[in-house]
Amino acid sequence: MGNRGMEDLIPLVNRMQDAFSAIGQNANLDLPQIAVVGGQSAGKSSVLENFVGKDFLPRGSGIVTRRPLVLQLMNCPTEYAEFLHCKGKKFTDFDEVRQEIEAETDRITGVNKGISPVPINLRVYSPHVLNLTLVDLPGMTKVPVGDQPADIESQIKEMLMQFVTKENCLMLAVSPANSDLANSDALKIAKEVDPQGMRTIGVITKLDLMDEGTDAKDILENKLLPLRRGYIGVVNRSQKDIDGKKDINAAIAAERKFFLSHPAYRHLADRMGSPYLQKVLNQSCQAVPGSIASSMNASHLNWSRCVLARFCGCVCGFVLLSYSALKLL
Repeated sequence: MGNRGMEDLIPLVNRMQDAFSAIGQNANLDLPQIAVVGGQSAGKSSVLENFVGKDFLPRGSGIVTRRPLVLQLMNCPTEYAEFLHCKGKKFTDFDEVRQEIEAETDRITGVNKGISPVPINLRVYSPHVLNLTLVDLPGMTKVPVGDQPADIESQIKEMLMQFVTKENCLMLAVSPANSDLANSDALKIAKEVDPQGMRTIGVITKLDLMDEGTDAKDILENKLLPLRRGYIGVVNRSQKDIDGKKDINAAIAAERKFFLSHPAYRHLADRMGSPYLQKVLNQSCQAVPGSIASSMNASHLNWSRCVLARFCGCVCGFVLLSYSALKLL
């Protein structure tokens, strides 16, 4: 099935995710999606913001992502965002999007670093994005802070497993180049649930922060710790760039210049960078090896759309009936 066919299905998949989220069953739904995993400070937030071209995710020390964020990107002539829990409200100021994520996170988890598996559903419409659905998951940590329980590490891993063990879930394993990749939290999780590397795309961040005289050429050429889908390198904005409000488009131009000028990476430049990563993810959605995606070939497209539409209608109807019943109690 061509990419156009898969893109036609994305709105139906999004509706199903929204419907299941409304009844608290989002993590149990095995639909084609991309889970973003990585340790704290691996650069996950910057990767996602590069896709959107806006600063919209909370930042800070410790665990910043404390609830799964289901991020649905929709190509559209106008630019705005909507939350599932704020039906009918359009956000055009992305600073307000960040504030709403923080407020909605605190509403469920409290203000002292607690975590929750209950997702936040955010849909971003923009002419600058490709149609994608990603799930940003909490960064892996070992030391509890604030109100976090002593077993915070196992709780976060359990939450991640609810998503990444699904056969229709691609994993975006984000690892910083300036640390030992053999100990990468993201790659450890990927190896555990996807030992053949069929569902994992490696993303290497912070290439510009490696020690002088070192590089990640062997990783990016897929020679070291190989994955079936390989690795893509990106260069995110530094904290100084973020604090100075450096424009993301300017940062992407600088990223392109970095790969074209670096002696270890220039031969890979056309297969590196945030725009290329977004394109790969958009194309990869149609090739998820699980049962749903594999059934979506050209001859089954109309059938699949019909089944998804009917199923989605039934779920939405169930949600509405349940809500009505609760109001009568």
